[in-house]
Amino acid sequence: MSPIFIVSCVPLLIWIVLICGRGSFWRVRAVPAAPDPAVFPEVVAIVPARDEAEDIAQCVTALVTQDYPGSFHVIVVDDHSSDGTAQVALSAARACDRAHRLTLVAARELPPDWSGKVWAQAEGLELAGNRFSDARYAFLTDADIVHPQRVLRHLVALSEFETRDLTSLMVRLRCVSLPERALIPAFVFFFAMLYPFSWVNNPRRRTAAAAGGCMLVRCNAMRRIGGIAAIRQSLIDDCALAGKIKQAGSIRLDLADASLSLRRYDDWRSIWEMVTRTAYTQLKHSVWLLLGTILGMSVTYLMPVALTLSMPKTAWPASVAWLAMTGAYIPMLRYYRQNPLWAPLLPFVAVFYVAATLESAIRYRQGRGGQWKGRAQAPARRQEPR
Repeated sequence: MSPIFIVSCVPLLIWIVLICGRGSFWRVRAVPAAPDPAVFPEVVAIVPARDEAEDIAQCVTALVTQDYPGSFHVIVVDDHSSDGTAQVALSAARACDRAHRLTLVAARELPPDWSGKVWAQAEGLELAGNRFSDARYAFLTDADIVHPQRVLRHLVALSEFETRDLTSLMVRLRCVSLPERALIPAFVFFFAMLYPFSWVNNPRRRTAAAAGGCMLVRCNAMRRIGGIAAIRQSLIDDCALAGKIKQAGSIRLDLADASLSLRRYDDWRSIWEMVTRTAYTQLKHSVWLLLGTILGMSVTYLMPVALTLSMPKTAWPASVAWLAMTGAYIPMLRYYRQNPLWAPLLPFVAVFYVAATLESAIRYRQGRGGQWKGRAQAPARRQEPR
């Protein structure tokens, strides 16, 4: 038995373990239906918005026209926008005769120990607590998301039926341009591998994750963790919130059927910026985790390709690993309505994400971490966790 053959078995073994033992992360499941509750509780939506004039009209229109039988109100928090975001939001609500469902609030100056989005959410939640104290749920969503008319009704019914403290949907990201078609399905695929949805939804497992574009949170669960201030410094605020809530509650995460993100990634650079903003934060700013990620991604994604192309006969287990990887990726491509021929290219996409993660670490060390709309929210520290 040659050494090359033995080495080529390593990525195959990895993929067997991933496919069979990682919560079926590769499967795309429909969101389950749930019966309507006897009474639909009051809900308040919180929408942080910073320079979102291009998309917020569609977002607000979709929210204020929700087909929700209970009391529902929308709070848009204008986070120091310079493009007239607040006025566009108000005009959108007036255009569909739903201005009574919308409240605008201007965020105060960002405190030094808060991330921008979380602070804007805190401002909205404070107003909601004062004006809508009977609300059972806060619906946290983003200014570039469009929800179908019955999504809130479905989320509340599911949360009530399963007694969830946090019910979240990962909205369908835009996948139109060439960079989006090449990279976005893989982004969600890697996320599902890191946080298998079936594990997130299992109260007996510690895995916790959520998607910030669509999170329905019980207000008493938010109070139990000390409010949104419990995650005030988090750049990956959705997963941080999910982790806090799951410590003493139940959460759920699914792929959305019809909720859509309007955010455009028309060039490679824009997706690169999206990844570099939080990738090193995901690794807890640890050099060792960074090195482990590079090694793991190389063995899992690149080794099968390298061995298959250089020694196809001797290293045939690597070819099987590449085939297994391809098959695991196809369901996500179908979810995004993309050609399955993209699937064999996943190893090359992985190179892009590894390189962006390296850049994220470099920016953090330079004090430019967490860049988002003019803010660097993850400055380098003198002593970094290892």
